[in-house]
Amino acid sequence: MKAEAHIDSDSRTQCGPFSEFDVLVAGAGISGLIAACRLAQSGARVALVEARARIGGRIHSIRVQGSSLPIELGAEFIHGRPPELLQLLAETGARYFELDGDSLRVHEGKLQARDFGDAFSVLHQLPEEPDRSFASWLAEQSLPEAAARSATAFVEGFNAADSTVIGTKSLVVQQRAEDAIDGDRTFRLEEGYSSVAESLKGRFLAAGGILLLSTPVHTIRWKPGQVEAEANTETSETLCLRAKQCVLTLPLGVLQSGTIHFDPVPARPIAAALRLAMGSATRVTFVFAERFWAAQHPELRFLFLEDALPSVWWTPAPNTASTLTAWVGGPRTKSPAIAGHGLIDRGIVELAKAFSLPPDSIRSQVRSWHTHDWQNDPFSRGAYSYVPAGALDALSILAEPVENTLFFAGEHTDTEGTWSTVHGALRSGLRAVGQILG
Repeated sequence: MKAEAHIDSDSRTQCGPFSEFDVLVAGAGISGLIAACRLAQSGARVALVEARARIGGRIHSIRVQGSSLPIELGAEFIHGRPPELLQLLAETGARYFELDGDSLRVHEGKLQARDFGDAFSVLHQLPEEPDRSFASWLAEQSLPEAAARSATAFVEGFNAADSTVIGTKSLVVQQRAEDAIDGDRTFRLEEGYSSVAESLKGRFLAAGGILLLSTPVHTIRWKPGQVEAEANTETSETLCLRAKQCVLTLPLGVLQSGTIHFDPVPARPIAAALRLAMGSATRVTFVFAERFWAAQHPELRFLFLEDALPSVWWTPAPNTASTLTAWVGGPRTKSPAIAGHGLIDRGIVELAKAFSLPPDSIRSQVRSWHTHDWQNDPFSRGAYSYVPAGALDALSILAEPVENTLFFAGEHTDTEGTWSTVHGALRSGLRAVGQILG
């Protein structure tokens, strides 16, 4: 990777006067929110600093006309039954339902049941050692072409990863973590993931915390027991913050970009961050006037168009909201065919083929479509992280406190195999709280 952390000469200029706190938390995604909330509730003076004009980070739910469910532009699912997340949902009173329905694919021009057996059977053959790329391991297996193709599509789509980069050991660890929490079950929040973020925000403010939005941090100057941060405000003024400790929940893509200037650079965690990879994913959710697919397939949950782009679709079944979401993960996101509005146009054409309908009949049903470009969002720079071959130890390095002063959190710092998930991010924030308080 070409990204590097560095110190700009301008970052050495003096900043002041300072607003004083016990702990600074940079980033108001779910890991930053839970850390800031718990620390404020413990009695610490906490400033939560967020670059965006909203909280939530890569959680971003919106309400749109024509859909009974919120549209999720970022994180959407509860994967399995992770105890930390379920406890938080119970505390906030969030309601959720289990997703269920039929999985279909188009084969020889016809819709038929889709069996995940091929992909999962391949994944269950993965060895933990030696750790190498999934693609290199797969190339040495005597597998039917269809099974190899299915497994590659699953690994790249689910992990938003490049199969020539993602490590086999991380996939084994990830599968083990999913098995421990019934990871084959999937749930969705009735009021959207943002409702949980808003609940944490309310509890943080009630505990006396200070929330600063539209305030991107650009410089972290530190020494053991003291952190001085500089951030830009909406009026282009420089805000100066000082604290004893700092929790950095910035996404991996932002850490790798070098846009945060450290003085001095915490060399070990930054080097670890550069060994990990930020995955890419593109999605668009269509809101239709009605569930046109229900006449033939009322229980449709997943639709796989194996040779098409986009190839993966889902509904919120058994909820009857008239939405279909198209998903592209991994290297296929770089296809020129889906650049700009290409994904929308191709999506309509591929849906028409799948259901043997004229494209205009699908197009006339579209009330709206909704997407967000996480790859080019300067405050995320990607969808979520994955672990290349040989880099699994980088997670533990990132999870270690630096001189009991800097603490890194976020889904890319989870060490239990649940990186890339909301519950992984949540767990990392709780871990940072324990390190600070304990």
